[in-house]
Amino acid sequence: MSALVIDGHPNPASLCAAVARAYADAHGDATVLALRDLDFDPHLREGYRARQELEPDLRRAWDRIAGAGHVVVVAPIWWGSVPALLKGFFDRVLLPRRAFEIRPDGRPLGLLNGTGRLIVTTDSPWWYLWLMGDSAGKQLRRATLRYCGIRPVWTTRLGPVKGADDARRERWLSKTAELARRDAGKDRARRRR
Repeated sequence: MSALVIDGHPNPASLCAAVARAYADAHGDATVLALRDLDFDPHLREGYRARQELEPDLRRAWDRIAGAGHVVVVAPIWWGSVPALLKGFFDRVLLPRRAFEIRPDGRPLGLLNGTGRLIVTTDSPWWYLWLMGDSAGKQLRRATLRYCGIRPVWTTRLGPVKGADDARRERWLSKTAELARRDAGKDRARRRR
């Protein structure tokens, strides 16, 4: 099964963009979906009360998500959350009766399949995220990916980014490539079962 790497950073020169490319290159069967390159309105204008037609880029993105056996989200943590671009993308494309539905007893049922990985970059040290509760990680892992049926979801944190030298960034890219190779191996093992 192929992997889809969602690059949620608005800057193509960011560490996240480099991490997304490193993951896809090392995985062997992955493509990068850079959200900054898509043409779409990130605002869910009517909430879920009325249907908002998906732009062509979002229709193609949805097809790639639905067809992926492994979904990787790469994003920075900004103000305890993710960039508006990524949040708006999920608001628009992960729709009821498409990515999830609500059972008669009120519990959600995720309609997507496959596994996931979350790779976040942060300027905060690990102990601060632990102290504050890692809200962005929980949101993406539990309330977005798992909610829509993607599981398990593994999380990797890279940071603190601020002040990191080129050698440290290269180590993060090497670590990302190793994770991609390991994830690809897990996918192959799962298919053999």
